Amino acid sequence: MLALLSGPVAAAQLDPLEIATRNGVVVLEVEMARTEQQRTTGLMYRKELPERQGMLFDFGADQMVYMWMKNTYIPLDMLFIRADGAIARIAAMTTPMSEATISSGEPVRAVLEIPGGAAKRLGIAVGDKVSTSLFGGK
Repeated sequence: MLALLSGPVAAAQLDPLEIATRNGVVVLEVEMARTEQQRTTGLMYRKELPERQGMLFDFGADQMVYMWMKNTYIPLDMLFIRADGAIARIAAMTTPMSEATISSGEPVRAVLEIPGGAAKRLGIAVGDKVSTSLFGGK
């Protein structure tokens, strides 16, 4: 059981998430960012993120999404996911502390943030399908 701490680096419950790739299924554990506050804070202030962990941002409906790396100390891969679970775009190795806008490029339902370079290392690509409770799986 994870201890719940206060502040921006608080631990949270991890939910399973699977990505069906060309080379098989990749299993991750993710924190869910469902509220405006959770989406605003995201992975800010984290000093590390294990290879198979991340944060899934649920926007509730398809929409254009704009992310940034303000106060984020580690590089991340951002996977922009359509409502059907398909990965629409991957912004790889985003720049820590940058306030530059990172666009989904099209309306998406969710964004999955994982450690920078993990998408490539794990064989995750555009078009792969994400399965979790958010998309009717798991």
